[in-house]
Amino acid sequence: MQDTERSELYLISHGNEMAFDGFMERYSAKIFYHIFGILGDYELSEELSSDVFLEVWQHRKELPKIDNILGWINTIAFNKAVSALRKKRKKQNISLEEVPDFYFPELKSPIDGIISEEECRKLNKAIDALPPRCKHIFFLAKIEEMSYDEISQLLQISKATVNYHISFALSVLREKLRKAM
Repeated sequence: MQDTERSELYLISHGNEMAFDGFMERYSAKIFYHIFGILGDYELSEELSSDVFLEVWQHRKELPKIDNILGWINTIAFNKAVSALRKKRKKQNISLEEVPDFYFPELKSPIDGIISEEECRKLNKAIDALPPRCKHIFFLAKIEEMSYDEISQLLQISKATVNYHISFALSVLREKLRKAM
């Protein structure tokens, strides 16, 4: 964690709302897309994203002690999304396999000219064809940049399972993109 991030967390832990606004601005899109990926419901995802930041604010005094803030926030987001699914289905236990699909956000070209719009469409189509669980794990690893250990803990699966899904996703994407080119 960088010193500026530590400073920001310290300020937030002491009630600085301006620092918290900057913090929310930096993480809100990531949290929204993680929740939306699980639920596929725009309005509910926005509401739960707000709930995540409310919970962060309520636990602000603990922030300086947290080593991986994004992993911690993603855990809160994941738990809120699964709770929403439980309410929707009126079931106490929902496994990751019961998540109907994972809605991966469309990727945009980071630098104009490096990836054409057509290549972006092909990549998005290839990602969309991945199985839901695989898409979710791929999203956490490659978009959220969570470590395999963090994903393993968050989803309560082995690190080998995380590795399998990432390897599978990359091989499928490589093959589909090779054929599409």
